Amino acid sequence: MLHSYAFSNFQSFAERVEVDLTIKRNTALTDWMVDDACGSRVSKLVGIVGHNASGKTGLLKPLAFLSWFIGYSFAGQPDSGIPISPHLAHPDSPTEFELVLDFEGSMWRYVLIATPKRVLHEALYQKKERFNYVFVRDWDEASNSYLVRQQNFGLPAKSAKKVRQNVSFIAWAAQYDIPLAKRLIPSGVVTNVNVVGRLPISDQAIMQAAEHFSAYPNQQIIMNSLLSNWDFGLSGVRLQEIQPNPIEAPELRSWIAFGEHSSGNINFSLPFHMESSGTQGAFLLLSRLLPVLDCGGLAVIDEFENDLHPHMLEPILDLFANPTTNPRNAQLIFSTHALEVLNLLEKSQIMLVEKDEHCVSAAYRLDTVDGIRNDDNFYAKYMAGAYGAVPNL
Repeated sequence: MLHSYAFSNFQSFAERVEVDLTIKRNTALTDWMVDDACGSRVSKLVGIVGHNASGKTGLLKPLAFLSWFIGYSFAGQPDSGIPISPHLAHPDSPTEFELVLDFEGSMWRYVLIATPKRVLHEALYQKKERFNYVFVRDWDEASNSYLVRQQNFGLPAKSAKKVRQNVSFIAWAAQYDIPLAKRLIPSGVVTNVNVVGRLPISDQAIMQAAEHFSAYPNQQIIMNSLLSNWDFGLSGVRLQEIQPNPIEAPELRSWIAFGEHSSGNINFSLPFHMESSGTQGAFLLLSRLLPVLDCGGLAVIDEFENDLHPHMLEPILDLFANPTTNPRNAQLIFSTHALEVLNLLEKSQIMLVEKDEHCVSAAYRLDTVDGIRNDDNFYAKYMAGAYGAVPNL
């Protein structure tokens, strides 16, 4: 499980900001939390709230970037840059990232310092009595190469010396079949965010969701049940396989979705591109959430309520709170403009984001605000401006 992540000089964030999912042990245990194998109490959910252009998406992007960089940066071109964007006021300063998580019964810490040109420092630590390094990689300007130290990581020194400037040491080692590196690749992270921002709802995305559900019939059954119960006027979703080019490329297959409806004694189907944006959004969202709920992992979702009625927020979040629908303690970090979330989550599960007059974003947990009380009406006080992170109109 993810315990925390931190970063600095990235997008609109100049100073270090930390998103901490750990909760004090004296906090009452609820369905929104879990006690992990390392003895920590960790939240399953974090909701991010703030005004437009405050930096909410920027607070999510480090997770999307690190998931790609740690696992898949080897696939990039040898001379390509690293897709990170320092704060525009500090273009020549490096960007720093840090992850803390429990994995295979141990605590791990990953640190990355990089510029868009190269990795300057990368390290992985495992906690035993204290954090001990597994590998440390530092750029040496004098030799124009990396100095690498390893403890029980297993990558041969000659292979380690060849690591590319734009590739994670973990992704590099995985290509040499290093067992720990292959296990560390974060396959359980699902997101609708990339280096540009939130991925839009599109016909292609709907087709990809249909293809996913066709491959996982158990998730398809759950999706059908949820959408039908959520009052979208649907009796179900039918998936149909097609051949886009049956003559020239008969081996190619695609999947399209149809919404099933009934009016009196008449049943009819609508192609999903004719369904409402809310129905499409819920279908696409479930294609991202259900795999994480099924297998465990982390969902990182920007504008969680996009095209959905605010009342939909609670039943979707409940999928993560309910042990029946979330047996593997999957986690969800999301941004939203649906302020109803303030009265759904605990104060330790809400991050507020704001940007000052110098175009610098800051983020802080609601429970760090002076004078906050458990019985406060968080929604009313936020709307009154008591916590900040509201538009300056």
